[in-house]
Amino acid sequence: MSEKEVVLLSFWPSPYGMRLMIALAEKGVDYEYREEDLRNKSHLLLKSNPIHKKIPVLIHNGKPICESVIALQYVDEVWPGESPLLPSDPHERARARFWTDFIDKKIADLGRKMWVTKGEELESAKKELVECFKLLEAELGDKPYFGGQSFGFLDVVLVPSYSWFYAYETCGSFSIEAECPKLVSWAKRCLERESVGKSLPDPEKVYGYVLHLKKMFGFE
Repeated sequence: MSEKEVVLLSFWPSPYGMRLMIALAEKGVDYEYREEDLRNKSHLLLKSNPIHKKIPVLIHNGKPICESVIALQYVDEVWPGESPLLPSDPHERARARFWTDFIDKKIADLGRKMWVTKGEELESAKKELVECFKLLEAELGDKPYFGGQSFGFLDVVLVPSYSWFYAYETCGSFSIEAECPKLVSWAKRCLERESVGKSLPDPEKVYGYVLHLKKMFGFE
């Protein structure tokens, strides 16, 4: 185990890992990042997450916390700092958790269809993905962040997906900004925060990774 009390096991294109990078940066927590090879997973990853064997895994004082949303709430509880990520109001907390659940059940799966499907299936997935983004844009409204005036939990959950927008748009031949301009403006606003800007990879690098996957799995 590392000398650092906090270790993050992740894989650079993972939006789920990015969530924890952003949260730890927001809290000013010093940690060690360990890049995982998902085709040759480390003993530490398999030991730390024996059930799902997935990244990300947050390890705090030798104790693993799995699943990004659970780990995100853990970070918020252990290092509350000056501004907790989850709202203090119980209803607002429940609302943030609802939309987090919506994002995790919809966005990644629909986004993946941008590069693994064609024809009518692609068009259907693209339509549904845009509808999901429009619902999230409506939830954002005219607020600077989903949490209102303050960058918060739902912002941390969703903004890593922005690094994948270029890949979705290029593979699906559409423009998210044309469909959801307020959502893209929100993402760009989030990127101005150091915690976000240093945690999200270059969208073109992510697109390159998607092209690699398309070739590897024969989706070209």
